Amino acid sequence: MSDLHFIPNAAATAAEREAIDRAIGAGTGRRDLLLPALHAAQSRVGWISEGALNHICEQLHVPPAEAYGVATFYAMFAMKPRPAHVVHVCDDIACKTRGADAICRTLTEQMGPANEPVAGGSAMWLRSPCLGLCEQAPAALVQSAGAQSRDVALPSTSAAEIVKTIKAGARFDVRSSKTDVSHVVPQAKSPRDASLKLLARVGVSDPESLDEYRAHGGYAALRRAFDIGPEQVIREVVDAKLVGRGGAAFPSGRKWEAVARSPVRPHFLVCNADESEPGTFKDRVIMEEDPFSLIEAMTIAGYATGCEQGYLYIRAEYPLATARLQNAIDQARRRGLLGANVMNEGVRFDIELRRGAGAYICGEETALFNSIEGKRGEPRNKPPFPVQSGVFSKPTVINNVETLVNVPHILLAGGPAFGATGTSGSTGTKLFCLSGCVTTPGLYEAPFGITLRQLIERAGGIAGGRTLQAILLGGAAGVFVTPDELDMPLTFEGTRAAGATLGSGVIMLFDDTINMHDIVLRIASFFRDESCGQCVPCRIGTIRQEESLHRLGHGKGNGGVTGELAIMRDLAQVMTDASICGLGQTAASAVQSAVRKLQLYPAGGSR
Repeated sequence: MSDLHFIPNAAATAAEREAIDRAIGAGTGRRDLLLPALHAAQSRVGWISEGALNHICEQLHVPPAEAYGVATFYAMFAMKPRPAHVVHVCDDIACKTRGADAICRTLTEQMGPANEPVAGGSAMWLRSPCLGLCEQAPAALVQSAGAQSRDVALPSTSAAEIVKTIKAGARFDVRSSKTDVSHVVPQAKSPRDASLKLLARVGVSDPESLDEYRAHGGYAALRRAFDIGPEQVIREVVDAKLVGRGGAAFPSGRKWEAVARSPVRPHFLVCNADESEPGTFKDRVIMEEDPFSLIEAMTIAGYATGCEQGYLYIRAEYPLATARLQNAIDQARRRGLLGANVMNEGVRFDIELRRGAGAYICGEETALFNSIEGKRGEPRNKPPFPVQSGVFSKPTVINNVETLVNVPHILLAGGPAFGATGTSGSTGTKLFCLSGCVTTPGLYEAPFGITLRQLIERAGGIAGGRTLQAILLGGAAGVFVTPDELDMPLTFEGTRAAGATLGSGVIMLFDDTINMHDIVLRIASFFRDESCGQCVPCRIGTIRQEESLHRLGHGKGNGGVTGELAIMRDLAQVMTDASICGLGQTAASAVQSAVRKLQLYPAGGSR
């Protein structure tokens, strides 16, 4: 370590050293533990001091300049002193439809501006992008650092509750984690929807009990996997025609086959649980209410593809899901369902939980690999593809949560039987996230092929009987559709034919009271904030796109409205064609669809 140049005159406190060493051990030299170490430091004192950074770098053998570059990449890490009690208030699109702007105005009036210490310096509040609580908007996230640090989500919150929380500081009352799941999964209400598959255990089985999970059919699929062998497991997945549910819709069986056949060792399995697409919360519900199903599914995938180590990468904004997944991993390991000898079958497979730190870009698979490895979460060029060179440059299977939890159902039903549900191009059921101006927001499960109209009717239609103005399909990276497109079949092929996308399953409704210019502008600002800045088309294009929308909103477009819209089209084309990853390639999708379909900016008009 003689070549490492540490920050002079900066030493970690005893509390910081203890927290960091407890998280990563002493002198490990493992660069991949950088993110857990940074989390440990911030959770202890509320920010990452130069002394803490020095100690982390000494233990992990990482140059402080590189560690600083990683820490400053993530929005949730603070590199300057700040209060230990921080409230993140979501002002993203779903929460905007439910009064987030009014909440932020009230907080500014009563507590002072965002990003500044309030309540005598003991707390602060921040504006936040989507927290994944869209069905319970408006929402906030409370983080309290200290010896007993805690993160707590505040769904369905109010300005009064947030003010009370800020004033209480670290003494705030923690809400019960016991949630009426029927508010999250309306189909779980009595009489319960008997057709549920992926959501069948939600509200029925205790998500913190392995015994209850097994009593409701858990681990029967893993038992069958061992009975039929890895090659047949993959064959069932192929026969089921399972494709990725995160938005890309790539055939899962092809990924699994490629990794299983690779002679390069070791193989790795990664579960992408960095669900950060605005409007998306399906994976959160699975992880909170049926966490063992994901652990079992990952174990099956690891066995089938020859992986001995799995990583479950979850966004930091999901504290309850994180706690329940860690509990599930710990219980499975104690009971011989993870570890050196899974189910006494001589199979080694284990899972390590990794928390992100506020970077939407880490939902991109190669950026996620870099994050796990302790690097900045910037995407890599492809090829090589993950099945050839993924995490730690080894063959890697990466699937998202919803994709994986289909696997136990495939094994128990058989691939062809699973494929009989839905359509030939979109098999099985799909989880849809309904939010915004809908009567009963929540997570809905339906067979592929249900129409947009039918799904909205299941959710009670437009709240208050108002007039539907637009629907955002697929999230911020998706497209807007209009009320005359409600008979669109919700399949990969059906939405593609309509020039739309299923994306991550977002269906966000906007009634006639919503200012759609504000919504589109918030989407543009989201992508400007979340661009990693690595490539010029995205780094500059997202800024220019937002600037154009501001000009249009004030009726001051370059060359008039027509000229400004032409500039935006050119920007969109450049980002789509030349950006290194999907963020830049889709950053203009929703904006351009709004311009085309919603006629927000008529020629010669102003907002």
